[in-house]
Amino acid sequence: MIDINNIDFEKGDGIIPAIIQDANTSKVLMLGYMNKESYERTIESRLVTFWSRSKNRIWQKGEESGNVLNLVDISLDCDADTLLVQVLPSGSTCHTGTDTCWGFDNKPNTLFLDELETIIKDRKDNPSDNSYTSSLFSKGINKVAQKVGEEAVELVIEAKDDDKDLFLNEAADLMYHYLILLVAKGFGINDVIDVLAVRNGK
Repeated sequence: MIDINNIDFEKGDGIIPAIIQDANTSKVLMLGYMNKESYERTIESRLVTFWSRSKNRIWQKGEESGNVLNLVDISLDCDADTLLVQVLPSGSTCHTGTDTCWGFDNKPNTLFLDELETIIKDRKDNPSDNSYTSSLFSKGINKVAQKVGEEAVELVIEAKDDDKDLFLNEAADLMYHYLILLVAKGFGINDVIDVLAVRNGK
């Protein structure tokens, strides 16, 4: 964490802005303010604590609602007068009940993969003669695994060139067939994410 002596609290008459960002989704959740005491309490408790300008006192986010902000990391900007606070929120962040103070949903950009995985599962459970995905499932696990290998090779070949569109399309093909393989084996993308999270100490 940042040494408190490196933070320029004096520029803002003892308080500085603290931008709150979800550590997993990178979405900005809210803007608060900290003074030296609230910063120290945040570090000690690992729960984000602010200086309330309206209440004129220290307050821990979620002290009444229970929707606390669990501290992950804090960064200081180049002028040493603004904090970027990365958190894992417990519940909604805004007092209005929304995920963020701007009304945006705090959803990861990878959420579409969950939707795509649902479609793939449906093609497996409710096969259609007109579905390419259903036809792959009908050919068995060996064919599905072979297709993943083929797509991986095609991606490697495109990686050696500089055609952005071809490379990204091959990457998308590999991702799609990889999801099919996971479903064929009875798993999903979140099972893989869980393994990666454990490896990263989360």
